[in-house]
Amino acid sequence: MPRGGPALVSWGAMAKTQALTPQSEDFSAWYNDIVYRADLVDLSPVRGSFVIRPYGYALWEHIQRELDVMFKATGHENLSFPLLIPMSFFEREAKHVEGFSPELAVVTHAGGKELEEPLAIRPTSETIFGELYSKWVQSYRDLPLLYNQWCNVVRWEMRTRPFLRTAEFLWQEGHTAHASAEEALEETRRMLDIYATFAEQFGAVPVIRGEKTEGERFAGAQMTLTIEAMMRDTKALQTGTSHYMGENFARAFDITFNDVNNQQAFAHTTSWGFSTRFIGALIMTHGDDRGLILPPKLAPHQVVVVPIYRANDGDARELVMAEVRHLEDALRSQGVRVKVDDRDGISPGWKFNEWERKGVPLRVELGPRDVGEGTAVLADRLSGDKRSVRLEALPDTIGQELEAFHQALYDRAVVFREEHTFEANSYDELKEMVEHGFVYATHCGDPESERIIQEETKATVRCIPLEGPSAEGTRCVHTGRESGYPRKVVFAKAY
Repeated sequence: MPRGGPALVSWGAMAKTQALTPQSEDFSAWYNDIVYRADLVDLSPVRGSFVIRPYGYALWEHIQRELDVMFKATGHENLSFPLLIPMSFFEREAKHVEGFSPELAVVTHAGGKELEEPLAIRPTSETIFGELYSKWVQSYRDLPLLYNQWCNVVRWEMRTRPFLRTAEFLWQEGHTAHASAEEALEETRRMLDIYATFAEQFGAVPVIRGEKTEGERFAGAQMTLTIEAMMRDTKALQTGTSHYMGENFARAFDITFNDVNNQQAFAHTTSWGFSTRFIGALIMTHGDDRGLILPPKLAPHQVVVVPIYRANDGDARELVMAEVRHLEDALRSQGVRVKVDDRDGISPGWKFNEWERKGVPLRVELGPRDVGEGTAVLADRLSGDKRSVRLEALPDTIGQELEAFHQALYDRAVVFREEHTFEANSYDELKEMVEHGFVYATHCGDPESERIIQEETKATVRCIPLEGPSAEGTRCVHTGRESGYPRKVVFAKAY
């Protein structure tokens, strides 16, 4: 029996033979089907952890590459902190330890003996950054510190799903320290804007920017900003967060400095994170019953070229492949990520279905007759349209089509969100509407009211939007008290 037992081989046997579950029948089952059928992940021997396969990891590499450029353009530098963190560090900030204790994985033995102090496997790094920042910051001249690390973290989730909730995942975590609250708050908003810009301009995922309520804040934060996206089952997915910590961690870890007046002051810190959860967002925002639909700017392959010829016709193969290689070179010279699928023994139809399932934006079909006519067939994954294009015009056409594909994908997601977004003027309306999407409603801000609403509807306040319908002069749909926020909040069921 293979290592890990039957569970490790079950998906490998099933995934290539079973059809995808339709989204309308069972969206959760569709998601579980596609992450395996598209070769994004595989099971691992460790409960709650998954292997990210090359196709899935290529998606993450493109996400990482583009975000890294945006971070560095705003003055941030990368570094690397240890995976193991002394447990005592988590006890210095009360809310932080309370928030993360249930998810901590702890090392108690190493080198054949019990450790003097247990070590937590990194769930997040505010504490260890705080310890080092207390050494690195002595004067206002040392500030700001603008650092980020790309790493893995472990949070011992009880119920896991690939990319969305896993015991171990990949992300980036930024940690900054500033001389004033104003600078730190500006940083918090700047990073939220970077996440939102990336989600929309690279992922074609429209998002709502907003602030979390007190009950939904990151453990230890004074303010948490979030971007929320609607999936195609109308549930919300939090896809990036940015936190203003105030002086909380500075006081816990003694991050002090002499200010411009030579008075000792506490630094104001922030943290912000974006993870492989965004791959889940791409899958659920754009996918359909045929599989993935990937945004061109992040897709591992933007174009797949399928040469078509009879296996025993060497002359036809030579003719077609010469044109295919010429096209491949032309596209690569323009920076297009192109995949030539010249595998033998696999029919063109099988290849078409496979690349549709994997969400490649554009497909080029080229056979002997096409070469003779000086054309190729260009197929669009989103619309399903196929058309003939002159070979000499194909490289420029593909560049234009990729831009149009991104815009069409984004526009489709916006329309879907608008069609499933409502405003409730009563609690009964809220309970009815939240079954079908996002609901704007007035809320008083009482955490107990939030708890009751969640218990009765399974919906939470996703955010207090930075832009949206005004709540001025309105009363809470649940308690009848005056609105606790300047705008109506967004309620939704969520992942």
